[in-house]
Amino acid sequence: MTMPLDQNADISDDALLQLYANGDQAAARILTLRLAPRAYAQAFRMLGNAAEAEDVAQDAMMRVWKIAPEWRTGEAKVTTWLYRVTANLCTDRLRKTRTSSLDAVDEPIDPSLSAADEMQGRARHDALQGALLELPERQRQAVVLRHLEEMPNPQIAEVMEISVEAVESLTSRGKRALAKILKGRKDALGFEGDVR
Repeated sequence: MTMPLDQNADISDDALLQLYANGDQAAARILTLRLAPRAYAQAFRMLGNAAEAEDVAQDAMMRVWKIAPEWRTGEAKVTTWLYRVTANLCTDRLRKTRTSSLDAVDEPIDPSLSAADEMQGRARHDALQGALLELPERQRQAVVLRHLEEMPNPQIAEVMEISVEAVESLTSRGKRALAKILKGRKDALGFEGDVR
């Protein structure tokens, strides 16, 4: 049985994965539309490289399709599993290549912004991305999941396979380290006053 694309909003990720495992290609398309952008965003923030992030997102989605027949509904969220797989793939790539260049990052530019706003936005993005890349891997992962992906601490703990207290410690240390790295650049980045 194939599911119409316009009736997908109320179907859980678990149910879509089960439908895909039973041969429903429409379920695969819907799940890809839901999950691939999340995997890409997480990978990009972890790696700082669009091409690498795209490769990781594709690899993570391939693993979703491979696990589908054995997926046990209710044991874990599909998104939590995907975040964990994506994080592990990123960590593997970071260990293989310890150098990363921000010059390789291709970020789309919003045409509605003025040239000055574009430059300011690019400088802020590059500064944040550069500062993130200076953090230790586990702190970077925790900060990205908490503050950029806006995941709750218990879900981050599950993704990273650590305690909620460890997540809180990593994010706290990561935020302090980011503030320290970016401290001398507030004026250049257009932030006035005390930015936290």
